[in-house]
Amino acid sequence: MTNKIHVVVADDHDSIRAGVRFLLRDKPNIEIVGEAADTSGLAKLLDACACDVVVSDIGMPGLDGDTSAVPLLRRLLRRMPHPQVVVLTMIERAHMLAGLRHIGVTGIVDKRDAVGGLIDAIEAVAAGGTHLSEQVRAALAAAEPAPPGRGGAMSAREWEVFQLYVRGLAVHEIATRLRRSDKTISTQKRSAMRKLGLETEADLINYASQIGLI
Repeated sequence: MTNKIHVVVADDHDSIRAGVRFLLRDKPNIEIVGEAADTSGLAKLLDACACDVVVSDIGMPGLDGDTSAVPLLRRLLRRMPHPQVVVLTMIERAHMLAGLRHIGVTGIVDKRDAVGGLIDAIEAVAAGGTHLSEQVRAALAAAEPAPPGRGGAMSAREWEVFQLYVRGLAVHEIATRLRRSDKTISTQKRSAMRKLGLETEADLINYASQIGLI
């Protein structure tokens, strides 16, 4: 018998967690070892429970006043070793989906594809691969090609600046809080936007809203 894939499920909707349990109930090689309804619960669960794959929504109550699981997932994916992450989401915009890939998420499943795609995603990422569900691939394929110079993962400092900016802090306020120069903060903000494929302030706000930062 193959080794079981141990899975943690996080979503703030009881019905989604119940749906995931239902989908996985007859898979002898996959076992749900924990569930969380918010990011705080997920963080505690990951500290107490070893797992191979985290299946998580991102738009749910977070840590330190955040309204997104993205900061926690980003920190998780920087650990070595770390469980793989499958994001289960309704995000459709290519910029947002690409942003998840940039922080190291290897599986993204649109909730409309969950019946046919979630098991495949769990098995793929557990084996060291990647999996994008049909709706996710379609959204990415429909997007205009990124111009030269985009791409790359945001640094921890760029992500920190990005979060503070979308919460309403001005560049000079971020500089004061983080004890950096205005020029440095402005450069890090522009770099974060470029890496996410965001060109305008409206793009930035839309992205932050989609992933639950505002």
